[in-house]
Formats: sequence, structure tokens, C-alpha cells
Amino acid sequence: MASPGFNNPVFSPDPRAVQSYPGGPQAAQYGTPTTPPPAGVQAGQFAHMGVDAAANAQMEGMLAAPPAGARETGRMTVEDTIWKTVGLFAVMLVLATVGYFWTFAPAIATNNLANASMMPWIIGMIGGGILGLVNAFKKTPSVPLIFAYAAFEGLFVGGISAYFELIWPGIIMQATLATVSVIGVTLALFASGKVRASARATKIFMIAMIGYLVFSLLNLVLSFTGIVDGWGLRSGWLGVAIGVLVVIMAAYSLVLDFDMVQQGVRNGAPRKFGWQAAFGIMVTVVWLYVEILRIIAILRGSE
Repeated sequence: MASPGFNNPVFSPDPRAVQSYPGGPQAAQYGTPTTPPPAGVQAGQFAHMGVDAAANAQMEGMLAAPPAGARETGRMTVEDTIWKTVGLFAVMLVLATVGYFWTFAPAIATNNLANASMMPWIIGMIGGGILGLVNAFKKTPSVPLIFAYAAFEGLFVGGISAYFELIWPGIIMQATLATVSVIGVTLALFASGKVRASARATKIFMIAMIGYLVFSLLNLVLSFTGIVDGWGLRSGWLGVAIGVLVVIMAAYSLVLDFDMVQQGVRNGAPRKFGWQAAFGIMVTVVWLYVEILRIIAILRGSE
């Protein structure tokens, strides 16, 4: 297909190739060689009027056409990334519903809430953890693996939410509203330009992340060995304070995700990398939700 610029009559080497040129198929619209030009207009000017009208009509058609999207350009766009993210969250929510009712199924069957199953929680946590690492270290995003991750995360979120809801009724709604609020405020601040990712802040974030991972592993070992009970080192107000710091870290991780989308669009990244950005956003949102769920559970621990 020729470039649109070469189809423009202005760039046509032979003015007779223009349909509106006198003698062409649309000559009657502007007049023919046998039709006298309007009064006060010379014959040469009359011909150029037809050429200009055709050029203007083509330009108006180009301006009226819808903008090229990700499919036409093969490049990453904000809109396309949003739809990919929505698709992943739709899969996660469907499997979260499955995990929720799966958790309660044994309890309903035996009429004993103590028999609630932890299998969705465990299966989702293991499967999501493995696929999360695989997707994070892949140089090229794999759509099937990313959707599989969303499915396992759905089981994990549904399972852990149901189990917490069993102990602290209403906690799912509280955690969901808090998560949506944090995401909304972070997105608004990023869109307004008041919060941006920087090299220094990212370096501090990475150091904090490493420290948090070491602390979490230590707390996990102490809990499994029976040295500490309950939430372990994250009990009481210390646990709440740590949770608040982690929520701030998760919010900054969202800023990095939004910045990744912005930079990808600005640099013309291939369209497929929209899946990588959508995957990153899902990882952060799940992390944020679980941390808020933990904070509320600690605060309601005495109930």
C-alpha cells in the first residue's frame, strides 16, 4: 500500500491523475474544458481550485478517521494495557469466587465452620508463587503463563479472604474498600504529576523490599518452629506499624507500575509488553490487598 502522502494530489507528478482535474471523472463538479470558469477566475486558477478541493477533502477525511490503536500500530498503548489488566482481574475474580466457596464447602456439608478447607489458599499460594517468579524473570511475556498466574492468585485471594471472613466477619469488605482507596489516591497523585518514580526513591524502595523479605522469612521460620505464636513478630501495634510501612511500599510499587506503562507507551514498546505491565499491576494489587487484610485482622484480633 502506498504511503498516504503519495496519494495526496499535492504530491502527484501528473495533475491529470487527480480525479478532480478538468477532464477527469469528477470534472463536472468543478467544470470541464468546455465549461467556462466562473467570472474573474482564470482557467489555470480554476484547475488548481479543483486540486486544492480534492486535497482538502482528503485531509478532512484523514482527520475525521479514528486514531490508530495498538492493533494497527503494533505498539503499546495505555488503553490496550488497561483492557489487558481488566481481563486478568476478571479471571482472578472468577477464580476468587471459586476459592471462596471451595473454602466453605466442607463446613457447609458438615454444618461445622471449623471444617473450612485451606486447600484453595495453599494451592493458590504455591502455584501463584511459582508462576509469579517464572513470569517475573521471563524476558518476553507469556500470555498463557500470565493468565495461569491470575487464576492461581484468584484461588489464593478467595481462599484467604474466606478464611479471614470466617474469623472476622465483614473483613473482606473493609480490606477491599481500603485497597481501592489506596489505588485511587495513588493513581490520582501519579496522574496529577505530584508523585513520580525517581532513581533515589526506587533505590530506597529496593533496600526496604529486601529488608522486608528477610524479616518475613525470619517471622515464618519462628512461627513454624513454635518459637512465636499468632502473627509472630508482627503482633500488636508493632505489626500494625510494619503493615503501614508495607502498604506505603506497595503504593510506591504501584507508582513504578504506572511509570512502566507510561515509559513503554512513550518509547513505543511492542504491544505484547502491555501484558507484562498488566501482570506487574496485578502482583502489586494482590500484595496490597493481603497486607491491608493482615492489618485489619491484627487490629480486630481481640474480637
